Amino acid sequence: MTTTDSPPEAQPGRLKPPARRRNHGDTERGFSRVFRWITTGSGAFLLLVLAAVAVFLIARGLPALMASPEELSAKGGLPAGMNSLWDLVGPLVFGTLLAAAMALLLATPVAIGIALFISHYAPRRAASVIGYVIDLLAAIPSVVFGLWGARTLAPIISDVWVWIGGVLDFLPFWTVNVTNTGRSLATASVVLAVMVLPIITAVSREVFLQTPTLHEEAALALGATRWEMIRTAVLPFGRSGVISAAMLGLGRALGETMAVLMILSPGILYSFQIFDSGQQQTIAAFIASRFAEASGLAVNVLIATGLALFVITMVVNMGARAIVARRKEFSGAN
Repeated sequence: MTTTDSPPEAQPGRLKPPARRRNHGDTERGFSRVFRWITTGSGAFLLLVLAAVAVFLIARGLPALMASPEELSAKGGLPAGMNSLWDLVGPLVFGTLLAAAMALLLATPVAIGIALFISHYAPRRAASVIGYVIDLLAAIPSVVFGLWGARTLAPIISDVWVWIGGVLDFLPFWTVNVTNTGRSLATASVVLAVMVLPIITAVSREVFLQTPTLHEEAALALGATRWEMIRTAVLPFGRSGVISAAMLGLGRALGETMAVLMILSPGILYSFQIFDSGQQQTIAAFIASRFAEASGLAVNVLIATGLALFVITMVVNMGARAIVARRKEFSGAN
């Protein structure tokens, strides 16, 4: 009997055992590791862009924040009767928030109703067609919405505002003024509501479709009607998702420029006369209307107002994330 000194894996007729891979604690290799670095870099790049925007707004708006009232009145391009930056920014913030809040108040119930109809009531073919039409609204440029609102909607809806003003005129503590042209904050808010409707509807629809089927079937098995099933199973599950959708729509409404600029007859006042012209103005529309003719300190004033809009948007998004985080276990968005 012969023996050999060669290792077993070198002997003929034996299979070579697989080589053992050293465990370095990182199982990613090849394109997986490259993809991880790409996604990490994308997130870091987004933070850098946001920080760059903040630094630009602060640096260019600081001269307006530090300027004296005399300099602002002489070189800042402030409207007549104003001698401080807050006299300008305060009414603009008020008008921006009021227009966005009214648009959100009009759009959110309609968007929820459309989303529920698509997800739980409409036949599949009809639901796909309606969903496509709603998504198509998001592709329409804001200039088109502005033209439609100024040329078509304003003359028609002015009669509605006159009727509402007549009804509200019976209130003893509020005198309602209504313009006959329809170029008011109420008309601009209706157009903004139409513009944010696709965003809220699309997100709410996807959230409602993620409701666990067992939850819906359990509600129906207990004798609930379809509306009771939606009220007890679908809406609680999608509540935080709908809030996130509404905040996305609010961000669109806060920053909308051209549609408001083309519809609204501007004024810089703290006023709740939403049916009258020459009362309110939004920050974005004000910057767009003044930037072409501004120079020197007036440009810094406009950038300072843009900084106010940036802060408002950040606060709104942080508030939305806080609301969603409180109901994380029921969130359809997470």
